[in-house]
Amino acid sequence: MNKNLETREDIELLVNSFYDKVQEDELIGYIFTDVAQVNWDHHLPKMYDFWETILFGRKGFKGNPMEVHFKLNKVHALEQKHFDRWKSIFFEIVDEHFSGEMALLAKQKASSIADLMLLKITRPF
Repeated sequence: MNKNLETREDIELLVNSFYDKVQEDELIGYIFTDVAQVNWDHHLPKMYDFWETILFGRKGFKGNPMEVHFKLNKVHALEQKHFDRWKSIFFEIVDEHFSGEMALLAKQKASSIADLMLLKITRPF
């Protein structure tokens, strides 16, 4: 049985496992590695803080994910299929490692964030 998602260490496991899988993915991996050229030493701690803020309400994340993705979209169009794959991998990693209420919340939040981001990118107001 998988464990509850409840600590910073759990967030780190989730984020690290997720991005390991993302980097290998044929559909979206190149967006992170070749297009955005993500600096993982910088990006991963930001994502730990982001998810800790989203899931546990702990203040720590500083940044504007929408702005980052708007800029990326100007360089390489981000499409529904990219966001669908991102969610699919995220859900798979959550289910692989965690269960319970916080795991469900993580998937709900990820889905909401991805859907809103796609909406704002494809239909700017």
